Amino acid sequence: MDFLMRINKFLNKVLTLTGGVVLIGMILLTCANIVARQVYVPIQGTFEIMGYAGAVVTAFALGYTQFTNGHICVDVLVNAYPKSMKRLISILNHGVCALFFFIVAWHVVQKAMTLKHAGEISETLRVIYYPFILAVALGCFILGLALLTDFLKVLIPRKAGDK
Repeated sequence: MDFLMRINKFLNKVLTLTGGVVLIGMILLTCANIVARQVYVPIQGTFEIMGYAGAVVTAFALGYTQFTNGHICVDVLVNAYPKSMKRLISILNHGVCALFFFIVAWHVVQKAMTLKHAGEISETLRVIYYPFILAVALGCFILGLALLTDFLKVLIPRKAGDK
């Protein structure tokens, strides 16, 4: 369990750092586009690049947000339940969500491979864009891993003397 937690923490840190770098690139591109628009003409393909980069930033933040319990949780009804019922609901929720995001990641990878084999390229810049779709699949997979870790934490509670 601790090994899975360390892997989860490491992967989420790497993806968050990568997403942060991409976000900085988005900011710089936006500023450059504003300046270029005022001076001469806008940078071609900015809208396209921002869309791909935004998808990557969002996907890479999913797992970290789950890992740090940063998602919104509406638990008005669940708070009224006894502790054993809360635990059962948490087990079911984390298990179903982990399974869902693993399946989503798998299907997104399949979609990316279909686009790769078809030779799809973007409209404006004419770049291959299946790597961006694979990045979204990676983000979904890491979210599934974070949810699986939470599932196991609730399923196998630590003893009071454990670290």
